[in-house]
Amino acid sequence: MLGSLSLLAATPFAFRSFSPSPNNNRFLSSAINHQIAKQLATESGRGSQKLLRRHVFPVYRRVSYGSPISAVMTDDSSTVTTSEEDTQNIGILDIDSALRQFKDHFQYRIKKYVDQKNLFENYEGGLEEFAKGYLRFGFNREEDGIVYREWAPPAQEAQVVGDFNGWDGSNHKMEKNEFGVWSIKIPDSEGNPAIPHNSRVKFRFKHGDGVWVDRIPAWIKYATVDPTRFGAPYDGVHWDPPPSERYEFKYPRPPKPKAPRIYEAHVGMSSSEPRINSYREFADDVLPRIQANNYNTVQLMAVMEHSYYASFGYHVTNFFSVSSRSGTPEDLKYLIDKAHSLGLRVLMDVVHSHASNNVTDGLNGFDVGQSSQESYFHTGERGYHKLWDSRLFNYGNWEVLRFLLSNLRWWLEEFKFDGFRFDGVTSMLYHHHGINMPFTGDYNEYFSDATDVDAVVYLMLANSLINSILPDATVIAEDVSGMPGLGRPVSEGGIGFDYRLAMAIPDKWIDYLKNKNDEEWSMTDLSCSLTNRRYTEKCISYAESHDQSIVGDKTIAFFLMDKEMYSGMSCLTDASPTIDRGIALHKMIHFITMALGGEGYLNFMGNEFGHPEWIDFPREGNGWSYEKCRRQWTLVDTDHLRYKFMNAFDRAMNALDDKFSFLSSTKQIVSCTDEENKVIVFERGDLVFVFNFHSENTYDGYKVGCDLPGKYRVALDSDAWEFGGHGRVGHDVDHFTSPEGIPGVPETNFNNRPNSFKVLSPARTCVVYYKVDESVEETNGINVISVSETLEMDASKQKNAEESAILILPRLIMEIKKIHKKLMIVTQPVSMRNCKKMEQSRKVLKNQQLLC
Repeated sequence: MLGSLSLLAATPFAFRSFSPSPNNNRFLSSAINHQIAKQLATESGRGSQKLLRRHVFPVYRRVSYGSPISAVMTDDSSTVTTSEEDTQNIGILDIDSALRQFKDHFQYRIKKYVDQKNLFENYEGGLEEFAKGYLRFGFNREEDGIVYREWAPPAQEAQVVGDFNGWDGSNHKMEKNEFGVWSIKIPDSEGNPAIPHNSRVKFRFKHGDGVWVDRIPAWIKYATVDPTRFGAPYDGVHWDPPPSERYEFKYPRPPKPKAPRIYEAHVGMSSSEPRINSYREFADDVLPRIQANNYNTVQLMAVMEHSYYASFGYHVTNFFSVSSRSGTPEDLKYLIDKAHSLGLRVLMDVVHSHASNNVTDGLNGFDVGQSSQESYFHTGERGYHKLWDSRLFNYGNWEVLRFLLSNLRWWLEEFKFDGFRFDGVTSMLYHHHGINMPFTGDYNEYFSDATDVDAVVYLMLANSLINSILPDATVIAEDVSGMPGLGRPVSEGGIGFDYRLAMAIPDKWIDYLKNKNDEEWSMTDLSCSLTNRRYTEKCISYAESHDQSIVGDKTIAFFLMDKEMYSGMSCLTDASPTIDRGIALHKMIHFITMALGGEGYLNFMGNEFGHPEWIDFPREGNGWSYEKCRRQWTLVDTDHLRYKFMNAFDRAMNALDDKFSFLSSTKQIVSCTDEENKVIVFERGDLVFVFNFHSENTYDGYKVGCDLPGKYRVALDSDAWEFGGHGRVGHDVDHFTSPEGIPGVPETNFNNRPNSFKVLSPARTCVVYYKVDESVEETNGINVISVSETLEMDASKQKNAEESAILILPRLIMEIKKIHKKLMIVTQPVSMRNCKKMEQSRKVLKNQQLLC
């Protein structure tokens, strides 16, 4: 089955329309195009392999201005071919045999991908060279001057204007070539650039109606707005700082982690004050917090310039420009370099699914009614997203491919980003953009006429490019549809992403919190929702992101505790039942999402400590207030407030993965979903996780299954005092396994596990157990590989080592056993009556750790 048959006619000859030349004799007629399309559709309908063998395509003659600028179809008799081998060995069909019925579709899109790469190779020097468009388009220094180029086929006349010429372009008229590219070289003046650094510029052109308009250059590298004028339009800025003002990177990229633990952040709203934060302030003040909580990756939102702040950065106006609200390009480089110095990788939230509808500020201003092949966007309904009020790219257009692929390379090479999170991928994959489409998992929903094969091929090219430039890049797709193959390599016939976001998980939690009381929570349903992902396609799990707390909704903490967060978070009084429940479930929800929901984890800025309320950007409806567009760091920094407990547990979750690498383990077995007792037991790697969601019941001697025999101890306990719990679980207790059933006969085992051990499982707690490697224990009984010892942080990374994430208290010498008695750490429940008692225990615990 093919993708969109409407693309068949355009695809082999898509580039014919990139030339604005009026001489139509240079191009094959639409009748020939129609005949070829009809032939392709007929052959495909028969399942004929001829489709994959040889088709003669017109070739594109390179047009050079020192390097290729464009490619057009000529009457050259040369041919470009695709080998049958390229489209026959489709590895994804071996992974999922149910996809074999769509083999024709996969062969078709692979053929388009291979043919496109061949065209790049033959006429642009290859995909990587093609993606260096920013070195040719826009403003660039060339010998003794500045050369400016802009692709604008519908323009009748064009000038470059700006501060440098008093906004009078009469002496700076541009010339248009046959491919719709306007250019001008502006010589240096007395050895200095004619256009000064940091001065304003615009592209002025006259379109078919005889009207002159000013637009921000499409490839501009910086854009600013007059902050003193309300609603003022943005101006393009020529950014070419002298060497003394350019930021030079000092630190190498950190290595790619086994599993990304991602901290999603918005620089602008990262200040504790009601204002827009800067890149440098974020680097100096927020990055250390992220590192201290043991994240290994930062995902930055709203980096690309967007004129409407409340769009959260998703209505991009200037694709090569950093958002000027938070600083300059050099400031962003400082942020990324600082992150690298802290061992943090940085991903960019890239938006190639649509563009802002703004005319004066963005790409849409270049659309003056021309055909889609002379525009960045499709025409008519296909070029407009009715829910987002934005424009949609024509991914079959040569110059659009150049623009978007070059955009990816620009951010990787100029700013040293370590990868991308592609926004709105579902909208790209389908002509219906996912609107009113309840995906059920039926494969026909993914491979039909509704599939936008041009967009699929673009994403394949994008991932191929990213991996060739930066093999260790991390690339994530925001896709709600679950398209098979999205997370498999291009070489297998997949689209090439490393991960997809597990977008159904936060929806499940919101449904439970809004519509179900605690007794109605289904352990089976939760387990199935968390593990429902495609085999061999990795996911990033998250309980909540920025989406879940936008105005009209709430953070999970606020759902759980609501108005009591304003009055009940002080440690100077006993916690109310609502606060006690809220903190307990907040820890459990985030942790089971991390441990069971994917191969990576994501948290949005502030949610690690239970940020209250919601996000509301300045807008007319709230009086342009920044009050709800900030992060209240003082809440977690105030020692007598309970926010610190959730933050400490978040740090512990990440530290646990640092130690045991359970996120990257392919071993994931859910052995128990106990509906009556509200317990979920599963293994991830060699760790055993026990979640008790019951609101009241504590189970002493609860039997849990496991794979490996031996001795187990507590690795992480949400009920520990350091996490705002009640200290009911003994951390110095050894749990010895017992064999279950007949060896090698799973049906005779306990919950299909060959071994078991018994634990204390208090209500609303989660406890993780690790297997002790007894071979390295010394004869005096001290565990020399104590987890708590291996998780000690440097003072610079962890200012509160006494709140260390993993609370493994090894069996120690008699002096420490006496301290244990003082702490009353035994297997019987111990209640923490108030935070004062907890503080005393922490001091003793600190001494205990020092003795270790």
